Amino acid sequence: MKKIAMIIAFKEFRDEEYFQTKEVLESKGFKIKTFSNEKGIALGRFGGEVQINNTINDLNVAEFEAVVFVGGMGAVQFLDNEASYKIAKQALEEGKVLAAICIAPTILAKAGVLKGKKCTVWSSNTDKSAIKIIKENGGIYEEKSVVVSGNIITADSFEAAKLFGQSIAEACLKSKP
Repeated sequence: MKKIAMIIAFKEFRDEEYFQTKEVLESKGFKIKTFSNEKGIALGRFGGEVQINNTINDLNVAEFEAVVFVGGMGAVQFLDNEASYKIAKQALEEGKVLAAICIAPTILAKAGVLKGKKCTVWSSNTDKSAIKIIKENGGIYEEKSVVVSGNIITADSFEAAKLFGQSIAEACLKSKP
């Protein structure tokens, strides 16, 4: 069974981005293993709970077809760090699918893996700071719900979670015979 690593913040991950994406991937036959910055019960912005038995420091990228970073305010607070950057770089070096939704593409940008890649990220009429981070780190921002650029898949918001999950599944099925 093909496995996908999903990474969520221990607090304030975006519930729909995790649960809807996970549901789509599981419906396509993928086994999901969830990682966070702490062990215990991770809490989503809207009260969703996820039992976390493994931290991002335990993640062995080689075991997975894809690595998926879930957004939400907690992603910036708890996952925007060297450990996440290392995972993102390793995923691409090993030819894995690397995906991020909402604000999480900024983590990929800061890891240096979006240089010259088309991508999308969350923004609003009053807050374009995430787009600025993408561009400052060499990413090519596109105002779309989901953008696939080689093995990198980005999505702009919780509203794209199901399409995001579908795109990840398709990319994983294409990348391996």
